[in-house]
Amino acid sequence: MKKRTNNDNNRDAYPVKTTDLPPDFDPQVPSREIILEALREAGKPFSLEALADATQSTIPLSNGFIRRVKAMERDGQVQFNAQGRLQICNNTTFITGTVQGHRDGFGFLLPDDGSQDLFLSPHEMAKVLHGDRVRVRASGEYRGRPEGAIVEVLERRTLKLVGRFLKEHGAFVVAPEDQRIKHDILISPQETAGAEPGQVVTVQILRQPASHMQPLGRIIEVLGEIDDPGMEIEIAVRKFDVPVEFSAATLKQLGKIPDHVRDTEYAGRIDLRDVPFITIDGEDARDFDDAVFCMPADLGTASRARPGWRLLVAIADVSHYVQPGSALDDDALNRGTSVYFPRRVIPMLPEALSNGICSLNPAVDRLVMVCDMMIPAGGAKAGQVSAYQFYEAVIHSHARTTYTDIWAALQQPTGPAAQALGDLYPHVQTAYELFQTFQQARRARGAIDFDTVETRIVCNPLGRIEKIEPYVRNDAHRLIEECMLAANTCAADFIVRNKRQALFRVHDGPTPEKLQALRESLRLLGLALGGGDDPQTSDYAKLIQEARGRPDFDIIQTLCLRSMQQAIYSPEQTGHFGLAYEHYAHFTSPIRRYPDLLVHRVIRSIVHKRRYQPPVVPGAPTDPSLPAKARELDAWDDLGAMLSARERRADDASRDVQAWLKCWFVREHVGEVFAGHISSVTSFGVFVTLDTLYVDGLVHISELGGDYFQYNEALNELRGERTGLRYRLGDALQVQVARVDLEARRIDFRPVRGEDFKSLQAGIEGDAAPATPRPRKKAAGAKPAALRGTTAHQRRAEAKRATRQETPSRKRRR
Repeated sequence: MKKRTNNDNNRDAYPVKTTDLPPDFDPQVPSREIILEALREAGKPFSLEALADATQSTIPLSNGFIRRVKAMERDGQVQFNAQGRLQICNNTTFITGTVQGHRDGFGFLLPDDGSQDLFLSPHEMAKVLHGDRVRVRASGEYRGRPEGAIVEVLERRTLKLVGRFLKEHGAFVVAPEDQRIKHDILISPQETAGAEPGQVVTVQILRQPASHMQPLGRIIEVLGEIDDPGMEIEIAVRKFDVPVEFSAATLKQLGKIPDHVRDTEYAGRIDLRDVPFITIDGEDARDFDDAVFCMPADLGTASRARPGWRLLVAIADVSHYVQPGSALDDDALNRGTSVYFPRRVIPMLPEALSNGICSLNPAVDRLVMVCDMMIPAGGAKAGQVSAYQFYEAVIHSHARTTYTDIWAALQQPTGPAAQALGDLYPHVQTAYELFQTFQQARRARGAIDFDTVETRIVCNPLGRIEKIEPYVRNDAHRLIEECMLAANTCAADFIVRNKRQALFRVHDGPTPEKLQALRESLRLLGLALGGGDDPQTSDYAKLIQEARGRPDFDIIQTLCLRSMQQAIYSPEQTGHFGLAYEHYAHFTSPIRRYPDLLVHRVIRSIVHKRRYQPPVVPGAPTDPSLPAKARELDAWDDLGAMLSARERRADDASRDVQAWLKCWFVREHVGEVFAGHISSVTSFGVFVTLDTLYVDGLVHISELGGDYFQYNEALNELRGERTGLRYRLGDALQVQVARVDLEARRIDFRPVRGEDFKSLQAGIEGDAAPATPRPRKKAAGAKPAALRGTTAHQRRAEAKRATRQETPSRKRRR
């Protein structure tokens, strides 16, 4: 056994200073993670000396090493066996999960089994970073919820992060942009990479945090100044780990993909180039993955006519170009979805495909997968697909149109927009007639139709917000939406009928807890949700329809929205609650969503009478002993969880950039007063959405006045105990922009008294009315003659004496 001393240079390049430390302090004691890793790799118990040798610790054993082992034994991480050797303690009471940080320094453990979250104190969060996988033991309760103590860090998931490079008290640190990470990363003067204080940098973590030790890192990339154009996107893609660059293997593969349909690729496909397909998208769209064509059709027999429509939805055949297992496919799976920012898109596929050979551009041939549907116009199944088929085809788009153009043409059949469409306009009009029947069928099946306001950010050439405007949806948007919904339901039904597995778009109904909270809130508003313990989509739709004319409609709609669960991807096709579909899958956007690409591959395998095997998620465990069907289902499960997480990552990154831009925009309006409405009520204040700027900010409870405010979750209100003043969801409120924190993406408001409409109107009426004299209090009358010369204190004392004298005589009479 090799003897080592503290002089061995086997630790960090930044040794701990031992000035003013106890004489028995050992700076080289291995961390708990290193000890557990050594025991786990060995697979057998160790003596203390053997463990010290495996962890390159000092021999003879230091006091610090012995104390570390005893602390691990106390916490249940390790134990000594009968031979006195150390081994890992397999404690089944430990809870494994992922750490979720909070901007206030504490955090939560999200257990892998989906059980209740555990609170992690700031002391425990000092050991880990947001996103780490840990093992925790329950240690008690904190404010009524279970609390945990971290026993072991299983996986460090934050290896790089983006932040601001600062110099504080003579030391260089990086303050992370992610507010869920509260550690400042120490940077050695030799590892600054030439960064200047205040710049945005990317730092690599060299040493992870511990209880009494800050993380250590080195700067690997200098992004620039915080106010550089596009910096908010550079921060977001690194903050949320969004892949930006494609791999070298993918770029090499792109060179082999043609920019036009080759002659050999027409074979085996239905030729629909003479069918007048058109694409309908937004003005700023660059990738066109769907085209539509609609014509009247007779669905009856020779003796009995049955009018209806034939709807063809052609979707770009991405699966023809992106083969399973290729470098292109690996990059697409890793991205999961395209990420959309104002003025920039990070695509799932390289632009040579997304904007080129896979995009259904006008006047060029393109390969497609077609969903060919027949829809009756009347009868019990009016507006429902009565027959469909999928096949591979080639089309030639006849026009690239926009929602604005189509809606203008439909509103004015003889106007310039309709005339510009020429021979295509009758097909558009036919599609609009089908859309109206689709709408009737939607209402009949009870789908929920929320009436929400969407906004669009308009930026200048430098990437800064010029204005935020409401995004108005017209019937052209809804027409395409209904056509895509019909194709998606057919795709899901086609897969189910052929008994294949795939990823479905699943949206479950409300949880019992959310349902109970919704019912309580509705009860206080004088409303009720039907359906008992298991409400259906039609019950929600009926409630929304009944409340549509009420002044508090926005409040009721918000309450219903918040009771819903988030839609996910899963092989368990339990249906889509919001759309009231029994089977639903995403089929219509394979250019920007990987689940759609998987659905295309499954449909293609059915058409060609083959069986598609899904890709295995990198790092996912596999059990060769399981039957093939079970392994396939596990693979689909892993894909569903991964792609749902990729979707949330894209949404989080987009929201982060929008929040940054809104903060930058509002920063120019600090001190100004705006009208708004309360969009959310919490125990610490209310969030207000400005009516003209469409941005949200917080009015902290401390800004609401000197009263003590009670939070009523059922009523969604804050009520003052002394004044009775109430702040409710949907209430109008005049606010002043008080502060903007760009790094925290936070806008603070303060309420402005006396500047709302009612107060101003009362002031005007008060000025016009004659001034009334202020009432004066009358002086108190003279004291009665019998009470003069005595004080109240004296009179009370005399009354007590009289009572004591009277009491004994009463006792004698008894």
